[in-house]
Amino acid sequence: MKKATMILSKDFSIGQTDERLFGSFVEHMGSVVYNGIYEPGHVTADEEGFRGDVLELVKELNLSMVRYPGGNFTSGYNWEDGIGPRENRPVKLDLAWRQIEPNSFGLDEFMKWLGKVGADPIMTVNLGTRGIDEARNMIEYCNFSGGSQWSDLRKSHGVEKPYGIKTWCLGNELDGEWQIARKTADAYGLLACETAKAMRWVDPSIELVAVGSSARHMPTFPEWDKTVLMHTYEHADYLSLHNYISKKEADTATYLAMPLDMERQIREVIATCDYVQSRKRSNKTMFLSFDEWNVWRAPDVAYTPWQTGCPYDWVKFHMEDALVFGSAMLTILRNADRIKIACQSLLVNTIPMILTEKGGQAWRNPTFYPFAHVSQFGRGTILRNMLNTPKYDTSVYTDVPVIDSLSVYNEEKAELTVFALNRSSEDVQLETDIRDFNDFTLHQHIVMKNNNLSAVNTAEAPLTVVPRVCDDSSMDNGLLSSRIAPYSWNVIRLKVKGDQR
Repeated sequence: MKKATMILSKDFSIGQTDERLFGSFVEHMGSVVYNGIYEPGHVTADEEGFRGDVLELVKELNLSMVRYPGGNFTSGYNWEDGIGPRENRPVKLDLAWRQIEPNSFGLDEFMKWLGKVGADPIMTVNLGTRGIDEARNMIEYCNFSGGSQWSDLRKSHGVEKPYGIKTWCLGNELDGEWQIARKTADAYGLLACETAKAMRWVDPSIELVAVGSSARHMPTFPEWDKTVLMHTYEHADYLSLHNYISKKEADTATYLAMPLDMERQIREVIATCDYVQSRKRSNKTMFLSFDEWNVWRAPDVAYTPWQTGCPYDWVKFHMEDALVFGSAMLTILRNADRIKIACQSLLVNTIPMILTEKGGQAWRNPTFYPFAHVSQFGRGTILRNMLNTPKYDTSVYTDVPVIDSLSVYNEEKAELTVFALNRSSEDVQLETDIRDFNDFTLHQHIVMKNNNLSAVNTAEAPLTVVPRVCDDSSMDNGLLSSRIAPYSWNVIRLKVKGDQR
């Protein structure tokens, strides 16, 4: 059996996890909203039209925030179309996803739904077809107390108190040819700077996210990021980055290693931010918002354009995808000293954690479980794992760690959690020295695995890929011994002796 060793110490930490790392994303795309979170007439729908079965699954994820309304959708969206009486709202063509947008779900509905979820919003303004005026009006509607045109309009819609939305994205992916009203880096940087100033004059307490490169493979990366930051460095609080890991034709060993590219992207963006900081001789540190991340595979349902609520990128993720997804999550948390916001993309029906059928069931994709585990047990101090693991090579990567691991210490809850993922087809014995946590004892070992890496969850068999509690870990004199099964996701939980909550 292969062996790996690890040492954990309270003295060696990366930093605290920001609550906003455990976020997701709802966009007007395909059936994310319509026939996803919102389906009036569904047997579980409430008086607002929100699907109750979906809402209950969303609550299990313990989301801290949800980004809205896009995404590419935002760059052609008039937010005013989605407020006020539904019977007065216009039906529009959405050019981003070639769909019919009825606007029966808009900003106010999203905020009502989010209140039931128990998460905070991260709102995106249209800096594609619109600009400063739209953004200042929108924040006035959302955050100003009253006595003005837009705040009083909000009140007339039955929302007396301002929403107080604190985190705002200054547009989305405006470097991309696919984007409505694409911008050059200079044009966007100037617009974002002036929009930020106007929005802060309405509400000085907000935090703002500037648009970074849409992907690492963009020909303008990281020059776009540098140019944008030269305009916005003192006006934005975060720079965005996006990453979708796609298997395409890769074999399993290569696919499981792809989060290493994500790690490299993070390092490169941090270097760019710090370069601009030095150029500007600023005392300010630019933090990162990983506000779109996920795995991607070809959809299982063909898309029909110019419909409402037609599934787009509706996919049943495989067990293999869940492993890559989990590794991507660990990569983000491993950089918690600079990444403060992260939004899995997307929540429902589009490369989702939750799948639905129109008028039918809702169920968990396999990627649901690593997110739920990290959201529940991954909040606290990220420890700097001193890990010695076997490695492997592929045609693309060299020295890929067989074990991908991250540990989180929650002092308030007196919990220590070790996340461990096995990228190989063999058992690995992981020996973890936790003598610095000598008052802790083993509480639980959760494993998710399936001998068939193509296994999926369906409406008929929703529990094919699920985690279970196992007895593959033991403790002896400050040494945690764990069998990490082939191609498995593991959550090993330790608690202070006597505390078995």
